[in-house]
Amino acid sequence: MMMRFMYVFVALFSATLAFGQNGSAKKILDEVSQKYDGYKTIQSEFTFKATQANGENYTDKGKLFLNKPSNQYKISLAAQDLISDGKSTWSVLKEDKEVQVSEADNSGQAIGPNNIFTFYKSGYKFGSSSNQSDAAAGKLTAIDLTPEDAKSNYSKIQVRINKNKHIHDVTIFDKSGAKYTYTINGLYVNSPIASSTFQFNKGNYPGFEVVDLR
Repeated sequence: MMMRFMYVFVALFSATLAFGQNGSAKKILDEVSQKYDGYKTIQSEFTFKATQANGENYTDKGKLFLNKPSNQYKISLAAQDLISDGKSTWSVLKEDKEVQVSEADNSGQAIGPNNIFTFYKSGYKFGSSSNQSDAAAGKLTAIDLTPEDAKSNYSKIQVRINKNKHIHDVTIFDKSGAKYTYTINGLYVNSPIASSTFQFNKGNYPGFEVVDLR
């Protein structure tokens, strides 16, 4: 489940959006995109919930650290860490006590946290937009997006925007019948982040096997 989670997590924040038919949705997402484009660093606390077609549920909480100018990020979860210094990426599997090292992909086209919060610039068509309410977040604007690629694993992605023009949550509807929701519980922008955050320190993972896949 954890590897599936990480795949879905980065998928949530990667794709970029071809502005389409719904003018109101386009305007809102333009404003959201412009806001996030102005941030150099982002820290976020998030909750992830997966609901399988058979009704099985899985929930996890984590933290994200992002340094956009240097293509650096760190995602911390209970069972896995994902660290990138912009050149290499370390995937730490805590239960297996294994670290997998691979080359970082900074092409801008690949799925990755560096595209976070601006995944709506190409590759999707607008569906409907509607107003919804959330007990904690208040009024939200929900926008449905449909992948242009028929081979996509997802049938629909719904983005909900809060009154501050920030993303409140994103839900991916998998063609298998599963549903994955990422909710942002806290967002901190343009605050200094120590460079060591994006460096892999083997001393933090004693006894872990490091597998270099580069």
